[in-house]
Amino acid sequence: MVENITLTLAILLSGGFLSGRLCQLIRLPSVTGYICVGLLLGPSGFNLIPGAAVGNQLQHFIQLALMMISFGIGEHMEIARLRSAAKSLALIGIAEACGAFLMVSSGSLLIMKLSGLTAVIPHAPAVALLLGTVSIATAPATVMHVIRENKATGPLTTMLLAVIALDNGLAIMAFGVAMAIVNHLNAADQGGMLAMISASILEIAGSLIIGIITGLLLDFVNSHMSRKSDLLTGGLAILLLCGEAARLLNMSPLLAGMAAGFTVINREHRDSRLFRALNAFEPPIYVLFFTLAGVHLNLAALTTAGWLGLTYFFCRTIGKIGGAGVGSLVSSAPIQVKRYLGLALTPQAGVAIGLIFLIGNNPASSAYAEFITQVVLAGVLLSEISGPIFANLALKLADELPVDPPAADKNHHLSGAPLSTVPAGVPLVPWTWPRLSPLERPEGVVLFGVSHIATGAALARIAAIIAHFHQAYPLMVRVVPPAYQPDKSKRADDQALISAVQSEVQGMGSELYTIVKEENDVAAGILDTARQSGASAIVMGYSPLPASQKICGKIIENAPCSTLIIKFGGVFHTERILVPIISLTGLDEIRIPLRAMAAVGRHKITLLLLMSFSDSEKDIKRAAKGLEGWAAAEGLSAVTNCQVLATEARKDTVLAEATSHDLLIMAAPPPQALAQRLMFGSLYAAIAQGCEKTMITVYPASNL
Repeated sequence: MVENITLTLAILLSGGFLSGRLCQLIRLPSVTGYICVGLLLGPSGFNLIPGAAVGNQLQHFIQLALMMISFGIGEHMEIARLRSAAKSLALIGIAEACGAFLMVSSGSLLIMKLSGLTAVIPHAPAVALLLGTVSIATAPATVMHVIRENKATGPLTTMLLAVIALDNGLAIMAFGVAMAIVNHLNAADQGGMLAMISASILEIAGSLIIGIITGLLLDFVNSHMSRKSDLLTGGLAILLLCGEAARLLNMSPLLAGMAAGFTVINREHRDSRLFRALNAFEPPIYVLFFTLAGVHLNLAALTTAGWLGLTYFFCRTIGKIGGAGVGSLVSSAPIQVKRYLGLALTPQAGVAIGLIFLIGNNPASSAYAEFITQVVLAGVLLSEISGPIFANLALKLADELPVDPPAADKNHHLSGAPLSTVPAGVPLVPWTWPRLSPLERPEGVVLFGVSHIATGAALARIAAIIAHFHQAYPLMVRVVPPAYQPDKSKRADDQALISAVQSEVQGMGSELYTIVKEENDVAAGILDTARQSGASAIVMGYSPLPASQKICGKIIENAPCSTLIIKFGGVFHTERILVPIISLTGLDEIRIPLRAMAAVGRHKITLLLLMSFSDSEKDIKRAAKGLEGWAAAEGLSAVTNCQVLATEARKDTVLAEATSHDLLIMAAPPPQALAQRLMFGSLYAAIAQGCEKTMITVYPASNL
């Protein structure tokens, strides 16, 4: 059993992280993994994390998470978006709440009568009534996490978050009425019911008022802060004060947080930066919240609650699905909402647990509070394990998970331009720029190795552009084994390859040279040809196959000239070029390819210098001047856009910029020892792995 709080946090975070990743691999929501690992670590599992210690020492993490979750739900309650669906929202919210209440209360009463529990439990109708009102509540944290993890958007997602906000308000109100009835039954106090109903209305109204005041205060503070760190610190402090104020006044922190988010997002001059800042802060808090929820779950509740716990879970699920379906049908909601909203409303946790604590604190219901607690906890256990899966399935069936468009659609920005594609190869935008001018005094060649028709034309285009700059001819090299005797089919393939390459080069206005080199070692054949012909550059295609990587590696290590390795992605075009660098020295190796591109057509080059957020404005301006000076010295000012960005995440910044470009050109990373790679990593490797666009890496000539 772990009692050290720091070690407890480490175990919860690492266990939650690993289980979440495992669930992603098997296509389950991460939150299911968080809850399951918490269950294993807690008293119901290996008892590594004691429930009592968690409750006493980590309660503030739970409060923090609940405030952030409820505030985030408020962001999705924008009046402009919900106005058209206000009728649907009201009808659906009331219908699904009534569905859960009627199914659970009637089902519980029936099971208690059939099992003889009515003889043991006093006031069985009161127990059924309280179980029904508790069943109305939905777990906003679970649903919100599934939505954010999947980046879901659409009519179902919008309606789901709004219904959850309404749902928990209705649960609190219905619970107040139910407690008034229970007090009335037990005390026979004619004024008790009215007092309890008034108290519940006062709680809801008070919570909303606290939230609105908090939202206005946040809006004022946001408008006077420019730095993200100040925004996050100040905003989080105000939100926590809001939650504590609501708790001390016996109001609902959850409703107050929702009202605060609602107020901020609906201001006419709204500033939503705080939502984004909190999003970056949330992940570890969410992991702790859900693993702690798992620690609190008690498997013994399943055995103790027996059939009534299962009845609560199944009746609530049926009531939510059926009620949401009826409400959606009556309100003529979108088809996705009609079919799948109820399924996404099945998770239950925080609010329900809070309500059963109130049952235990009320003298009128204390006689059966322990029994209700066991039943609800059994239902929470089942719904928190299955609920995230159901919510994820609902979003998937509703087609609201983001789907990447086909590569050709994402990358091809020339509307109406047809694609000339080689068979099963790289989609190639036709050459529409002026034909390359004839060479007056050709000197040497730019060699490119071709082994497959799929990439032949694209490699030929790059080689022809580089060759034209060097006043040289593109030279296609094919390396074949000695005494190569192809059959008829192979000869046809070879001829198709040569024709595709020749057609591309001639269409550009250049002249193609070809050579067949007999050599068992492909790399050796290309290197020998490069030395004998005095090649100005070597152009090679990249393939993830080990044999291809071995060939490219040997050429890079021994080449007598610079080597351009091309990794193809999407539609091949070279008009918009992105050049990411972290220092001006990174431009030296790629100056020739950039000048070659600029010389043959309407190329637009973006030089992107990545700097740190800690760099001063003066440093950034100085770097921008240096970048512009380099472009001017190379004669590239007319076609170059110089950008200097201070970024927290270099890789993400480059990949985001790459979406609006056709091609990336980078200098090869300097050689690194294994220890260096493990310690410092490689920006180049991270970009190469994540980039979906064509990428050219320029390696310098070998010193051998």
